[in-house]
Amino acid sequence: MSGRVLRVALPGGLPIGLALAGVLLAAALAFARADIRTDMLSLLPTGESAAARLMLAEAGGGPAARMILAGIDGAPPARLAAISAAMGAALRGTGPFEDVRNGPGAETGGPEAAFLFGHRYLLSPAVDADAFAEPALRAAMRNVLRALRSSAAPLASQFGLADPQGAFLPVAGAWIGANQMRLRGGVWFAPDAADEPPRAVMLLMTRAGGMDVAGQDASVAAIRAAFAAAEPGSARLVLGGPAVFAQEAAQSIRSDALLVSIGSVVLVVALLLWRFRSPWAIAAALVPVALGVAAGLAAVQAVFGFVHGVALGFGMTMLGVTADYPVLLIGHRKQGEAPPATLRRIGRAFALAVAAALLGLTGMLFSGLAGLAQIGLFAAAGLAAAAVGTRFLLPSLIVAADLAPVPLPGPARLLRVERLRAWRAWALLPAGAAALFLAVLGGPRIEHDLVALSPVPAAALADDAALRAAIGAPDAGLVGVVRGATEQAVLEREEALLPALDRLRAEGAIGGAEAAARLLPSIAVQRARRAALPDDAELAARVEAASEGLGFRADAFAPFLRDVAAVRTAPPLTPEDVSPPLLRARLAALLPHDGAGWFGLILPADVRDPARFAAAMRDGGAEALDMGGEANALVAHVTESAWRWLGIGAAAALAALLIGLRDARMTARVTAAVAGAVVVTLALLTFAGVRLTLLHIVALQFVCGIGLDYALFFARRRLDAEERARTLMTLFLCNAMTVGSFAMLALCRTPILRQIGATVAVGALAALVLSFLLTGAAESEA
Repeated sequence: MSGRVLRVALPGGLPIGLALAGVLLAAALAFARADIRTDMLSLLPTGESAAARLMLAEAGGGPAARMILAGIDGAPPARLAAISAAMGAALRGTGPFEDVRNGPGAETGGPEAAFLFGHRYLLSPAVDADAFAEPALRAAMRNVLRALRSSAAPLASQFGLADPQGAFLPVAGAWIGANQMRLRGGVWFAPDAADEPPRAVMLLMTRAGGMDVAGQDASVAAIRAAFAAAEPGSARLVLGGPAVFAQEAAQSIRSDALLVSIGSVVLVVALLLWRFRSPWAIAAALVPVALGVAAGLAAVQAVFGFVHGVALGFGMTMLGVTADYPVLLIGHRKQGEAPPATLRRIGRAFALAVAAALLGLTGMLFSGLAGLAQIGLFAAAGLAAAAVGTRFLLPSLIVAADLAPVPLPGPARLLRVERLRAWRAWALLPAGAAALFLAVLGGPRIEHDLVALSPVPAAALADDAALRAAIGAPDAGLVGVVRGATEQAVLEREEALLPALDRLRAEGAIGGAEAAARLLPSIAVQRARRAALPDDAELAARVEAASEGLGFRADAFAPFLRDVAAVRTAPPLTPEDVSPPLLRARLAALLPHDGAGWFGLILPADVRDPARFAAAMRDGGAEALDMGGEANALVAHVTESAWRWLGIGAAAALAALLIGLRDARMTARVTAAVAGAVVVTLALLTFAGVRLTLLHIVALQFVCGIGLDYALFFARRRLDAEERARTLMTLFLCNAMTVGSFAMLALCRTPILRQIGATVAVGALAALVLSFLLTGAAESEA
């Protein structure tokens, strides 16, 4: 064939067009049937311990995960207050939100105050028989009288006459929590700080679960729309909380998947067009690629019931790898050559390369991390389908269109680079230097912190921490866990622990501790408090005697008498009876259940002596858990599994090489090239200051698969100059597609994609260089 441009008549290319249309239709159907999700919880392992499973369950659907914190700053306080008030009015009672708070609630008014005040004599620790004795009642009435004569007269009139002992105050304090906010213009503001601008604060409880991405999209959109409608001017809206982070992570995954999908298609098409100069060659190469994408989607959907966006993004990056197979076939075909002849020359190397690549994915498939398992299955199914399509479908299409690569301009010029193989011993130098570097450092730095996988920027985490501190929301790190078959069993066990917690606070070991039993006493305690209430006649006589001479009207304490009478016949409260949404969510956060039992979470604040807190939990029959430690233990467990499967995959690949090559010396060369690429990649990442996560470790298995592909094709012997030049150019093209595609992943915001992308891009380039030098025939061996 002469000339640089390969022209194909339409009738010859028609079978390719029909085949491509068919596999694209199959891919479209696979997309249409796939349930594509982007919530981060789907990427996490299920957990090995009950504590870990509880943590993950709460992250997905617990009340804490449904809380959105909003801050408004960047304007004068009066303007911030007006914006907050307008947003509260617009959002309160709307579909996405169960509750919206930006000002006083349980402490002075609202449904929370009405509920707590109405049940104060069941909930308050200030209720006992002594509190209703005549001397105690008279002292309490004198306090009410002083308050009525002070600036607090409106509150005293509202609460004091109906609650002279002040039973409501400790109840409101327990349910409100450690709220540090200040009131300005009737709305909440964060505590004043000399180095911080004023910030209005809001708390919003969504109806959607924390990991319900669609629901949280609607919630965040509603908040932003209300902020824009309030004419904010220079003001800035800051959002925090698990729900917001999950929503932003999902948006990041969606945009990354779109970027990678478009970028990979453009890159692969451009490189194929540069090499083959024919749209039909590109179409033929895309047939196995589209078949691989369809197979990957269908396999993941069938096994997992859904396809995660991360797996989809990675699967689309596979365009740069699955395209290797048709490129290897078309790139090695001579003009006019029958497919069996081409397959005889490359068949064994092709089969071994596919097998090695599939074995290299075992670490992903069996990592124990759902997201990585999806990626591994998508990749394995895609590679297998692309290989089968290349082997059995593509040859007839190639012959129909008579496709072959554009002749190389002077193969001898390309083959001059083979002279570098005379110095192949020097190729061991960078691998040896990398190994020495890692040995001096004591190995690569491993990261087990789950935060390292988070797509949330550090600045957003800092804003979230500030908002949580202002609003008094607990930031669970070290927690006590009480277990029970029923919620009442949990509450009773927590009540037994409360004296120990009070001692720890008095002695300065902790700043305090939240527990469900402080909010809602057990039924047994409520019955004891109800029994302490005097009967109607006795209480009326005591009130009359205690108020004598103080100047109160005769019916001043009628509300008090009426409320006590109502409580005396009221049933005890259970968690199901707590009706106001904000109170119900607050209690549910401390009293979750997993279907098999109930948990009581004890959240200490300002822990100064963790050991004493843990000891108090153990002594009381509970346990202390470091939730951050539990999260990191999950990552450590999965990382250990990944190392194990890396070794198993390497052993399986080595066995396949020994069987397929039947040459121990060549097997050693191929293994050295791949191992060298892994060591060099590890050293470069470590030198760059990267702490290796589970994702890097699993990505190295993919590097091994790609490296074996290159090494096996370079390792073929007794090839003429034209064939060696064809192999060199074809593998260069394959490497360019792989490195380019994974380099795009390295630009993503999602850590799981970014870390895999950077690792594979570096490793694939190192694998090409070392495979060329170590496994290819030197001039004397050619």
